[in-house]
Amino acid sequence: MIIKNPQFEVSAVRENQYPKNGLPEVVLVGKSNVGKSSFVNTMINRKKLARTSSEPGKTRQLNFYNMDNLFYFVDLPGYGFAQVSQAEKDKWSKFIDAYLTKRENLCGVIQLVDLRHPPTKDDINMYEWLMHMHKDVLIVATKCDKISKGQWLKHIKQVREGLKADKEQKIIAFSAETGQGVEEVHQWVEEQINNYLPPTTIEE
Repeated sequence: MIIKNPQFEVSAVRENQYPKNGLPEVVLVGKSNVGKSSFVNTMINRKKLARTSSEPGKTRQLNFYNMDNLFYFVDLPGYGFAQVSQAEKDKWSKFIDAYLTKRENLCGVIQLVDLRHPPTKDDINMYEWLMHMHKDVLIVATKCDKISKGQWLKHIKQVREGLKADKEQKIIAFSAETGQGVEEVHQWVEEQINNYLPPTTIEE
């Protein structure tokens, strides 16, 4: 998969603000400091399309990134960031739940976790919810360059057991620094897009 002209398209919190062209959407979920923006930039070989920050929790809306009019990456606000007020978390929860449960264009979910550590309670809750909703999920274990390659399998097992994921669940070791895992993620995204059935009605 070669993305030639990726574009940030829109930030949204309501359904009437979402893109209306019927393209498939791959949504990104993960805790605030797991590296979702760096993941997007690495996947499309751009340094600054998705804004990264040293201060986690900056994403406050659904950010839609148009990938050559083939599909969207949709970046959700990170979960588990304690410095965000409860009122703000409740507001996020409403529009995130609405998107994940009702959006017909959603063709797959990439859940990012930190390979270095066991899944957090929020990671586990999100994965359980996605399984309950029968979503197609890819687990991307970020920051694999921070540990030795010989330890990857051990840490992937730790992720799998922490999430209580079955052996069929695909988990990919990923690094925004080295590009490790990019081709595997591209392959999974292509499969999701190829299996996508567009909504029966598309707004003009």
